[in-house]
Amino acid sequence: MNHANPTVDLTAIAGELIHSLMLRPWGQVSTSVYETGRLVSLAPWLTGHQERIDYLIRAQSQDGSWGAPDGYGLVPTLSATEAILSVLGHADPGMDHERLGAAADRGLRRLGVWLSNPLELPDMPAIEHIVPSLVASINRRLGELPGHAPLPLPEGMSYDGLQRVSSLIGTGIEVPEKLLHALEVAGDKAGEAPGIRPTAIGTIGASPAATAAWLRNRYADDADGPVRNHLEAVVRLHGGPVPVGLPITVFERGWVLSWLVRAGVPVEVPPEMVADLRAAIGPDGAAAGPGLPADADTTSVALYALALVGAPHEPDSLWRFRFGTNFSTWPREQGVSVTVNAHVLDAFGQYVACRPAAAPRYEQAIAEVAAWIRDHQRPDGSWADRWHASPYYATVSCALALDAFGGQAAAESVRAAVEWVLDTQRPDGSWGRWAGTAEESAYAMQTLLLTGAGPEPRRMRAVNEGLAYLTGAAGGEHPPLWHDKDLYVPLAVARAAMIAAAYLARRVQLSSWP
Repeated sequence: MNHANPTVDLTAIAGELIHSLMLRPWGQVSTSVYETGRLVSLAPWLTGHQERIDYLIRAQSQDGSWGAPDGYGLVPTLSATEAILSVLGHADPGMDHERLGAAADRGLRRLGVWLSNPLELPDMPAIEHIVPSLVASINRRLGELPGHAPLPLPEGMSYDGLQRVSSLIGTGIEVPEKLLHALEVAGDKAGEAPGIRPTAIGTIGASPAATAAWLRNRYADDADGPVRNHLEAVVRLHGGPVPVGLPITVFERGWVLSWLVRAGVPVEVPPEMVADLRAAIGPDGAAAGPGLPADADTTSVALYALALVGAPHEPDSLWRFRFGTNFSTWPREQGVSVTVNAHVLDAFGQYVACRPAAAPRYEQAIAEVAAWIRDHQRPDGSWADRWHASPYYATVSCALALDAFGGQAAAESVRAAVEWVLDTQRPDGSWGRWAGTAEESAYAMQTLLLTGAGPEPRRMRAVNEGLAYLTGAAGGEHPPLWHDKDLYVPLAVARAAMIAAAYLARRVQLSSWP
């Protein structure tokens, strides 16, 4: 590696990434088996139908499943299997029925094994509604096929919640914004729901599946309408397959800026991006994108990014998410998130660093949130979270926030996190939950590089090995690790994390320690 001026290329790459956010304001997101399967079933009239079917067939694993291990495969496998059964049910003469039938049989066999045994499922948005909805739909289709027993629900799940959702939508009262993101679970009622209106750009719930479900019974009348046009634009992004959530404008910009600026990468942030972030934060906070409700995570990261770039914004909109000594993603959220609270700590801490006179308003919350995060650290020194499959994401979020704003009381927690990262590095220099990945390695390296310690030899060796891995993995595909209805990759966000880690590591190689 040429050490003469090793940061120039990374600085240019970071600048190009920032520029791309302005060129593609809806966001850069990977495709989703779950969401693509729903469009195959709900919108066969939409451009790219055959391409979506081909995508599902290609994505199937040899064991008949789709998706990641550890329970993450259930939702995408249900969706893809149901979608293929729907195609077979249409008896389209242009389809390869033998190939489709074999894929459906493999999926059904895998589902039969999973659902006949105890199955631990991850904490994914709307999973308690999505799984019953898909199982019911598959069983209706199997009723027309001899020789197939109906699929059972996983232990602990029932159809009761799904029925309540359908009843709520049918009443005509305002549907909670959070529910709109998974409107497709309501089946036929999704298209009959009074009171649901698309956003100005034509999306329902920032979800292609939810949007298609709403449009399902009216697509002929909306051939040139904003909703159909929105879906046509989304399917063109990847040539047929679709992401699980779009747009993610505020989320993407907040995270990208946070990774890059915190690492000291010299980037020029367009003033209109700063203005857009400020405008996105209203009295109730900021939403990840149009069609989604305001949430504490997006709000916090947007606030933190603004403070980092020298445009601090009063973080008082976060108070509505406070729940005792911690903060929830949404008011009345079921479950808790350590990364949301780490990002709240970042937002409050960085604002006070910019506006010391505001300290009395936020110092108690800062202390309480820091203590709450420490209390949720796992015995091995890591953290786990409901918004990302990898403990490396949760750990970098918590360790960096505690190191910057947790005070001396957090020193032992940060040290334990660093030791866990050092202990879990793979022989090839990478880090990862299921296998070494560039994204997770970037998080691990930032935990080592951005927490306050001297140039310890063990850290230096780990960073050098991590950088060698990261350099070799540059340009490769990133497995989906972020939680939505399906696992996904916010591509620009993951890339920013890798740029930040590489920049820090190269700077370390030229000096004793940042």
